[in-house]
Amino acid sequence: MRKVALYSILLVAGLLFSQVLPVMLGDSAGMVALVVRTLTMTGLAFIMIHVGFEFHIDKRNLKRYGWDYLVAFSAAALPWVFVTLYFVFVMLPSDYWRNDQTWRETLLAGRFAAPTSAGVLFTMLAAAGLASTWVFRKARILAIFDDLDTVLLMIPLKMLMVGLAWQLGAVVGLMVLLLVAGYVLMHRVRIPVTWPWVLGYAVAIAGTSEVVYAGSKWVDADVPIHIEVLLPAFVLGMIAYPRGNVAYTDAGVLAPQESAIEVEHALEAMLDRPAERRASMVISGLFMVLVGLSMPPFVGAAAAAFADASTVTGSQAPMGWGAIGLHVIAVTVVSNIGKMFPAFCYRREAHWRDRLAVAIGMWPRGEVGAGVLVVSLSYGIGGPIVTVAMLSLALNLVLTGAIILVVRRLVTHLDRREPTFAVAPEAQTGGVS
Repeated sequence: MRKVALYSILLVAGLLFSQVLPVMLGDSAGMVALVVRTLTMTGLAFIMIHVGFEFHIDKRNLKRYGWDYLVAFSAAALPWVFVTLYFVFVMLPSDYWRNDQTWRETLLAGRFAAPTSAGVLFTMLAAAGLASTWVFRKARILAIFDDLDTVLLMIPLKMLMVGLAWQLGAVVGLMVLLLVAGYVLMHRVRIPVTWPWVLGYAVAIAGTSEVVYAGSKWVDADVPIHIEVLLPAFVLGMIAYPRGNVAYTDAGVLAPQESAIEVEHALEAMLDRPAERRASMVISGLFMVLVGLSMPPFVGAAAAAFADASTVTGSQAPMGWGAIGLHVIAVTVVSNIGKMFPAFCYRREAHWRDRLAVAIGMWPRGEVGAGVLVVSLSYGIGGPIVTVAMLSLALNLVLTGAIILVVRRLVTHLDRREPTFAVAPEAQTGGVS
């Protein structure tokens, strides 16, 4: 658990610096924020490529992935709905309840609560020694689908704010093409997969995303094209085939690769090398710092600038820190309750402790949620609601280490004290189910 503690410390350090750097840097803060965002997306792409390496779909049993998607959709939609209702009916006066603009703004602001931070979750679970468990495999697919849902649902939200736009349709079309490519070419494209190459791929993906965003913003500042790195990075790892056409048998002997699963085993053997583990740990640690640095300011003069927005939310009177603190705790609890639906699913696959561990494992938020808040701010949404949203996201970040400790305790307690639970045959194949 030393890695979990280290990553938690790095996360908190980045979060603290995110609140003081804008004031220290002054006019240079915008450029530094761009660099931080690009580096954060590069780290996320690196992690997601590795996640794709270990991803395998049993094409003979696609029906169960449909259920996984529905479960993930609930985990993405319920926190969003719960938090939006809290913002409207608890934090806003009743005069605004029937205002269409109120619902558009709070739906966008409340979206921060939906996405599980896939990068943070995978990094922390692996650091806790849970990478080979059913909990990790299930959390992996649910978190990926969860973030995919978040990206897709941002399209209609943006349409509510700016109307129909061809740019949004282009993003959806690209997502569909990437998903089809990943499915058809799964572990069939021969490319180098050692960490320097993977880092290079991550830099290229993050850089391309930023260039497309900047270029489209120049064309139309109201509706820029923003391609999230999560999906293209994951698909790249998903289609990767280790160059050399070799795999390792259980005895450590090289053998010809004949199936996607054997390719996956070869990738796992490569990732287990000391140099790969060291590089992964260093980049994951830097990623944790960057996620914290990516948080928008919620105290001081930098945060005050967001409260002047001429919107329904931004026009609300300031709140005292005591009231804000209570709202932060309430929103955090409400959003995490919305993530608990997976605990009631997969009864034929896993023990209730594992199912509960998966649901709790979906609690961590991070770079995607912070990105949603940044989008909200770009539309002029401000006031106490955004302050509460930011602090709730920050609280989830700070509690990430404790959350992973709870997950680990549930899983290891089951291993030590409970009899082995009979799981469905497909759950024993080593693939994601």
